[in-house]
Amino acid sequence: MPFLSDPPISVKIRKMKERVRWEDPLITERGIDQTRMVIDDGFAESPEFSFLVIGDSGSGYHRGYNPQRKIAELMLAHKENSRFVLHTGDVIYLVGSSEYYPKNFIKPYREFLLGGEEPKRIAYDRMTFTLPILPVPGNHDYYDVSLILGLLAQTALPFRRLLKSQIDFDVMLHGSFQGKAYAQAFLDYLKAFPNQAELGRHLDRYYTAKTDTGRCLSYQPGRFTRLPNRYYTFRYGGIDFFALDSNTFNAPLPLPTTRKGKAYRRELEKRLLQLEQEKEQILDTSGNLDPNLPEEAEYINDLQAKLEQIDEMELDINKQLASNETTVTDFEQLDWLKQKLIASWHTKEVRGRIIYFHHPPYVTEATKWYQGQTLAVRRRLRQVLDEVSSAVGSLPEGRPLVDLILNGHAHCLEYIRTGDTGHADSHLNWIVCGGSGYSLRRQRIEGSELTETFEDAAGIFSRKVAESLLFVGREGQGKNKRRPYSFLRIDVKEGRSPKFIVRPFIAEWFQHEWNTSAMEPFVI
Repeated sequence: MPFLSDPPISVKIRKMKERVRWEDPLITERGIDQTRMVIDDGFAESPEFSFLVIGDSGSGYHRGYNPQRKIAELMLAHKENSRFVLHTGDVIYLVGSSEYYPKNFIKPYREFLLGGEEPKRIAYDRMTFTLPILPVPGNHDYYDVSLILGLLAQTALPFRRLLKSQIDFDVMLHGSFQGKAYAQAFLDYLKAFPNQAELGRHLDRYYTAKTDTGRCLSYQPGRFTRLPNRYYTFRYGGIDFFALDSNTFNAPLPLPTTRKGKAYRRELEKRLLQLEQEKEQILDTSGNLDPNLPEEAEYINDLQAKLEQIDEMELDINKQLASNETTVTDFEQLDWLKQKLIASWHTKEVRGRIIYFHHPPYVTEATKWYQGQTLAVRRRLRQVLDEVSSAVGSLPEGRPLVDLILNGHAHCLEYIRTGDTGHADSHLNWIVCGGSGYSLRRQRIEGSELTETFEDAAGIFSRKVAESLLFVGREGQGKNKRRPYSFLRIDVKEGRSPKFIVRPFIAEWFQHEWNTSAMEPFVI
């Protein structure tokens, strides 16, 4: 059984709506769009600008080294020339608890925060950014503890073994409370206003940016840095950015009831048992290690990462086994994305589009490429893009519907380009930026090409749908193991068809030392 628990999609949607007081009468009567914001920094009209990208960063101090802080230090050299930071999710590990924001977010990124010279005085729900950090929620930002609270009495074998091991998880007394900590840290938490009068004054003070239908939130670096919702859009330099919450449309499709489907179910159940055995072996092994020895301390870090990886694999399998016809999908958000993309293509001043969210539809990282959630997100995003393509017709004039799609979740840096998928996600550029602080993962042994199975009148066949053009992740063994953590700087150039120069930066932990480098940039 996993140490982590993931709230049902219906709960995530309902709780987040409550936190932003979705469609409260005071909001609707003012014509406020709760999914839109304007970054009021004085530069939003400039056609050339740069922004940074990080993801899956939210770990605390590793035994002997701190990858997240090292990445933050490298980012500082680009702070003055960048307009904002996109975060692809998993802001806090392991369960998104408010208890860990001081150590796992505020302290590492203190130079990006107002008052950061005294990070201990910054409350997680009172952060103000001097350079905007604009996240989307990751799965860990929604997680709660499942076994941990019940096992504090030490009545269950896995927890007794965990106590005897040297593994130190970022888990304290509670989890995220179904994403509450993330909402209090980053969203405009309107639920906190005790009465309608105070809410009205707040709306009139901060929701002043003009839209074609009314008003929206004005994001003011250094003054008011709250997001309007768990998914949102903003325009900068003629580029429309769409931030999504993929945690609410990643439910796998129900397993078929055919003989083949039943056989696959038995395979999944068998795999769950194998994963539990692996977990027990890891806990036993860690109990014999000495965290005071550098090499063994790094091995403990690796074992901790392996346990977290097993938990995510177990959760994905359980989602597949539990999925049925009543499983909720956030079609409201998907329809919002469709309508906003269509409107974007009908807006002359918009010259490009970027989407970012947590779960990657395409990835070759060893544990994520085949998961049920990966395939579910791919299928649902395809459906949206197919409908957008049908609605906009010839407007793109040969250009892609979306210029760039950014994701996290897979702990690596990867650049993928789709080929002919048979859908409107063909020939698109996808970048996974999920190696900015937590444990790194390897590329799958099957290689860099992703295929799908198709069926037509001639029969069943496989076809390549995507190819990885760059993969930066864990590699090597033992003393030669390399851990290259990463972030991106993306320079947007002027022009009706914008050009994006992608600059990867690496901080590699190798043989107990840091080595930093800038990789060769590539152009999209």
